[in-house]
Parts: sequence; C-alpha cells; structure tokens
Amino acid sequence: MSFKNSKVVIVGTGNVGSTTAYSILNQGLCEEIVLIDVNKDKAYAEALDMAHSVYFMNRNINVHAGDYNDCADADVVIITASAPMPKDSTSRLEMLAPSMRIMKSIVSSIMASGFNGILLVISNPVDIMTYYAWKISGLPAKQVIGSGTNLDSARLCCELAKLYDLDAKSVSAFVCGEHGDSEFVVWNSATIGGKKIDDVMSDNAPRTGSATKQSLLKMTAQSGWEIFSRKGNTCYGIAASATSIVKSILFNENQIYPVTVYVDGAYDLKGVFLSVPTIIDKTGAKEVVEIKLQPDEEAALQKSASLLKSFYEELEM
Repeated sequence: MSFKNSKVVIVGTGNVGSTTAYSILNQGLCEEIVLIDVNKDKAYAEALDMAHSVYFMNRNINVHAGDYNDCADADVVIITASAPMPKDSTSRLEMLAPSMRIMKSIVSSIMASGFNGILLVISNPVDIMTYYAWKISGLPAKQVIGSGTNLDSARLCCELAKLYDLDAKSVSAFVCGEHGDSEFVVWNSATIGGKKIDDVMSDNAPRTGSATKQSLLKMTAQSGWEIFSRKGNTCYGIAASATSIVKSILFNENQIYPVTVYVDGAYDLKGVFLSVPTIIDKTGAKEVVEIKLQPDEEAALQKSASLLKSFYEELEM
C-alpha cells in the first residue's frame, strides 16, 4: 500500500466523523478522503471546508463528499454514525437498539459496493457494533476493527504522566476489555520508562499522593463522561485515536494498540469482540498480543467477555 491511490471513506459527518477526517487530512495520510452522510448537504459542506484548508498543507489531498459506491476501492472505511446519546445518559448500551438499525443499513450499503478493505468502527457501543458489523459484512474477522479502549489507554497514560510531570509517551499502560463499565487496566504490564507502575507509585509517594490504581481507573473511565456532560460530545481524542489506527494500516506500521478485535482462543476467550493489545498492519488485525495477566485481571477480562456476549443473542441479523 502506498500514498498514491490510497483512499479512506468516512461514514457520518457529525463531530466525530468530521474531526477524524480533518485529523487524517492534516497528517497527510492518504490521497483521497470521501465523506458520506445521510445529510448530503452536511457532507458536502464539511468536505468543501476541508478542501479549502488543503491550500495551507504540504500535500494535495482530494477530499470530497460521495456515496457508498466510493467504498468499492477504499483501503479503509470508518463508520462513525450512531444514534445520538441522551445528554443525561451514563451508559453507551442505551444506544444499542437504534444504533443497530443504523449500522445494518450502513454496512449493507458499504458491502453492496464490493468493498474488501479494512472496516474501522467507532460507533458506540463500539464492541457490540464491531461484532454486528462483522456479522453483517461477511468480511474476514481481521478486517473488522473497533476503536475500543485505545483512547481509554491514552487517557490513563496522560493521567499518570500528569501525576509524575512526564511526557505521556513515557508511560505504557493498556486498558482492556469492554469500552465501558467493565473495562480494566493491565497493571501487571504497565510501566513508566521501563519501571513497573507499582514501583513508581511506591518510590514516589509524595507525587503519588492519594492516587491509587482504583482512583486512576475510575478517572480514566469517567473522563469521557466529564467531557460529554459539559459539551455534548467527545471528538478530538477519538479522532486522534482513529487516525493512529488508520496510519498503522495505511503505512503498514505494525503498531500495537488496544483495539476491539475478534478474539478466538487467545486469553482463553472464544468468539468475542473486545479490546486487547493487537498488532495493526495493512491486513488489519494482524495478531493479538497475549500478555501475562494477574488472576484478578484474567477475571476482569472474562467478565467483560461474558457481558458482551450476553448481548449477541439480541442482535437480529
């Protein structure tokens, strides 16, 4: 895959879809970006606005509105469209039924074009919607990925970096499982500058203060709601997260991200989509990375899997 002829289609031009498109455009990741929305005027206006911004960038990228026929030769199709979440909601699962109807319509239209690239699902509840998109699409499981807990992991790294006055890139920590209430941190593998988190927290007690693993997880899980409750959406973080995944696909980077993928055998799980560290390359989800979990982390992963699988029977194909 090369920059020439590379193409990304984004379905849904709300805050998340438009910001994702602009993030990909600003980083110059592909030659063509196509925006699709049920509101054609919105898609046209967003694309035109971005097209004007290309003048100030270092690559001549073609960004325009389109339709599902544009998916036929796309390398990546990103689905951001979903049912709106009530502002007073505290659960992504409340969006399940209406989001299913939207997802079925979108994926069916994408596949009717002859699409055979990588499907990246951002729509919430993302783990269930990724599973649903896979079942409807008929694509190989490795070609269907959800944004999962990639952003949650970044939020945790940012909190830890702020605690110890560090660059967040010096922190390595994975949030895994469901992108939701049952998510958990794999503390056993978390490090700062190669030093285990437990040692960092105990050796730097004055800076650690009252922070605990439990409080850090709670802060991570609630940070999205902190944003959503105040401005009605979250867009910049998830757009940057999606862009990082797209970059690893288009540039065949083999980056490891905790994203929603099909897990069937790894971690003693069978047939479930949830977030685990995964190598992402031009083929999609190249390989699940199995890291050693502590007994409580294994239990948390199994809990997430059981919760998500309990919804599968409710999904009408």
